[in-house]
Amino acid sequence: MKKTGTQLILDALKAEGVKRVFGYPGGCVIPLFDEFLNHKEIEVVRVRHEQAAAHAADGYARVSGKAAVVVATSGPGATNVITGIATAALDSIPMVIITGQVRQSVIGTNAFQEVNTIGISRPVTKHNYLVRKIENIPRIIKEAFFIAQSGRPGPVLIDIPVDVQTSFTSEVLDTETIRHGYKPVSKIREKDIKQAWAMIRHATRPLIYAGGGVVLANSSKELIQFAETTGIPVATTLLGLGCIPGDHPLSLGMLGMHGHYVANTAMARTDLVITLGARFDDRVTGKVETFLAQSKIIHVDIDPSVISKVKDAHLGIVGSVRDALNKFNKIAKRLDIAPWQQELELTQQEHPLVDYSGKKMAENALRPEYIIKLFSEKTKGDAVVVTDVGQHQMFVALYYQFRNPRSLLTSGGLGTMGFCLPAAIGASFHRPRKPVIAFSGDGGFQMNVQELATVKRYNLPIVIVVLNNSNLGMVKQWQDFFWKKRNSSTIFENNPDFVKVAEAYGIEAYRCGNKEELPDLVDKALKSKKPILLEFVIDPDAYVYPMIPPNEDIRNIIEGGDA
Repeated sequence: MKKTGTQLILDALKAEGVKRVFGYPGGCVIPLFDEFLNHKEIEVVRVRHEQAAAHAADGYARVSGKAAVVVATSGPGATNVITGIATAALDSIPMVIITGQVRQSVIGTNAFQEVNTIGISRPVTKHNYLVRKIENIPRIIKEAFFIAQSGRPGPVLIDIPVDVQTSFTSEVLDTETIRHGYKPVSKIREKDIKQAWAMIRHATRPLIYAGGGVVLANSSKELIQFAETTGIPVATTLLGLGCIPGDHPLSLGMLGMHGHYVANTAMARTDLVITLGARFDDRVTGKVETFLAQSKIIHVDIDPSVISKVKDAHLGIVGSVRDALNKFNKIAKRLDIAPWQQELELTQQEHPLVDYSGKKMAENALRPEYIIKLFSEKTKGDAVVVTDVGQHQMFVALYYQFRNPRSLLTSGGLGTMGFCLPAAIGASFHRPRKPVIAFSGDGGFQMNVQELATVKRYNLPIVIVVLNNSNLGMVKQWQDFFWKKRNSSTIFENNPDFVKVAEAYGIEAYRCGNKEELPDLVDKALKSKKPILLEFVIDPDAYVYPMIPPNEDIRNIIEGGDA
């Protein structure tokens, strides 16, 4: 029986268990979108911009742990997904992107809507393909999913010319994958585990530095077991939040430029750090020369390229974080580190975050910290929280007590404004009965505001929170701190009426600038079974504290005083 290229694509997607794809149609994917009509088992979520398709797939993948699928046309369709692909690449999110391409006979002639998608995407994909023969489609798609989801996860792009999509074949196809030189998982050596444990046993101030790799490896339970058995405190990166409950006695919170005071102090004082699935990002290290200068480093990661890339590891262990933790847990014992634990407990008591619950707030000058803490308390930390990038992202990281892994979706590496709303769409499709709260600033929200149409089209019960300070808060904070308050292009004099914008899309919306009205409004939103938008008018000069100035020693932390 003869089959078209598009039939082979759908067959291959179903074989991978795909139930949903995120995309936007165009000339060079008309055949593929037409074929979807014959396969009702796979839902096509049509967004309003290709970048949003990539972010929605990203959100779906972060929550589910499985590769999500994006479909876009050639030319501008392909280039529009690049930002979303790069966002996924930097945060190690599995994704398979299928783009249409002009017919093979005109490739290289600057045909209408032709770009070199392979060349453009190569720096931000784990791997990519240009399909020249229909017979290769099943193998390539199977291989793409394997590559995207194995080892250190990441996006894989498949570019398929339109004539390959519409051609026929009746050949029996071999779907055996060909992965020359690709060995994604190294077996952890027992001698490395024993050496690491010997180092840990002799440490007096050990610290676990847990990154997003702990979440990606589904190893939160193993991490908690190891921490509780040994008594070693845990500090996390932004993407590691949720791998240990925020209220756990051994949780120190987030590290880095805007991290918790006690977490950064612990990093400055530790004599041995056990790094799990983290890559020593510059927002964590600050001044690299002095970061962990006093400490020995054990670094566990599935990607050998990140070990000793920024800081030399005294012991590098290549392999799955989950495998390493399982091996540690077989030999781990309680450590005699009570003075270290007491020191950090005292530091936490002496340097808490500012609590705005009992403080007065002027009309239309709400504190974002109070708003986010209120959401945390009312959801008991058990929601899927999505953020854009900027001050509100850091306020969420500091004031929302995450209890579960895969509950914070945020662009960590690329810092992509416009990520929040479409990523929340993807998350809501996978977790329709769990609260999904999308926190945006007024700047980031407007970058993909058109996706309100997608939210309404599928009636997704997302609580959309717009923290409106009428400026680009994080950039303005840097200008105020380091550029003599020269606020070049960061003040928004003519923001739209966000309530009216939401209502124009058919979404219920409310504006609030009064502290007393907040609790009831948050309750109303969380009880809603349909999309709702809340705009909170916040203090335009609310700064994020703590803060470590860029490229400075983490000891130079600024606690702030605008309480």
